[in-house]
Amino acid sequence: MDVIEKIKNKEVFDLLIEANKITEKIHGKDVSLERALFLSWWCEKGDCKFCYMSSQKDRIQNPDKARRHVKGIYAEAELTKRMGWNIEFLSGGYGVYSTDEIREISENIYYITDKPVWLNIGITDELDAYGEEIIGVTGAVETANPKFHNEICPSKSITDIKNMLIQADNLGYKKAITIIIGLGEEIDHLNDLFNLIEELDIDRIIFYSLNPHPDTTYHLTPQPASLYYASIVASVRIRFPHIEIITGTWTDNLANIGVLLKAGSNGLTKFPLFKMYGNRFGKRVEEEVYWSNRNLIGSFSNMDLLTQGDNLRPELDPFIQRYIDMCYENLDIKKI
Repeated sequence: MDVIEKIKNKEVFDLLIEANKITEKIHGKDVSLERALFLSWWCEKGDCKFCYMSSQKDRIQNPDKARRHVKGIYAEAELTKRMGWNIEFLSGGYGVYSTDEIREISENIYYITDKPVWLNIGITDELDAYGEEIIGVTGAVETANPKFHNEICPSKSITDIKNMLIQADNLGYKKAITIIIGLGEEIDHLNDLFNLIEELDIDRIIFYSLNPHPDTTYHLTPQPASLYYASIVASVRIRFPHIEIITGTWTDNLANIGVLLKAGSNGLTKFPLFKMYGNRFGKRVEEEVYWSNRNLIGSFSNMDLLTQGDNLRPELDPFIQRYIDMCYENLDIKKI
């Protein structure tokens, strides 16, 4: 029986057992913490039905004001390094930054973290402008069935995403895609996902659980069931043993973490880091990893790490301190 039939028959635990064996044999037990660095909060397309930015487009008269202060971005990169986290990718909406600006930001983050970064900056044909500061390119596919994709993300063509990732491959970069679970996809759409991974020889897949935002089509949609989410992840792990899998969940679904790790996840993402670090929510993440019998790389609670860094750019100190102060304020936070 193939993995899709097992999902339909709700044989989830069989999938988890098989996926976990594959993961530990090929990838070991290490689990990374991943942080996406957002460059702005505006997107000129603004019509992906699930996206927070789609709810902001008509409210922002001047897109330049939605750009983050670049020193804040660099300060965040410095702190993620101190915490032992990875930068999942650099991300920003369409039409906000030029290629030259994104390259400069990428170069500075590479300098700060000593690690080349992933890009998730939308569809572009200017990847040849980048160099060693980039390790890979992420295509925001979101859902792999072409017809359903056109309904959910009408301005982001899967064909254009594929062409971008082919160019990335030709330039020697790794290739990743993002997939959101809970948009109303059908289980049989997994065939489209499997075909896409095979066609493009995808190195990394990042799964997110739908986070229903106010003022979007999905604002009243329930988040996907944890075992359904895990079964999708497990099916990809079983079909593609060597692929890197990152899974995202929100603070109201931290109980997903253990089952997602058993399903084959190599890393965890989508956390409001500076609202969680050091408090019970951050410690809950660590507990989930511990009871999954996995080894967490990095910390979600060690306050000493926040000041253990050789900041080579003193002009970032006020921005770094602001984030450190936020983490210490978390110690008294009772809810997010």
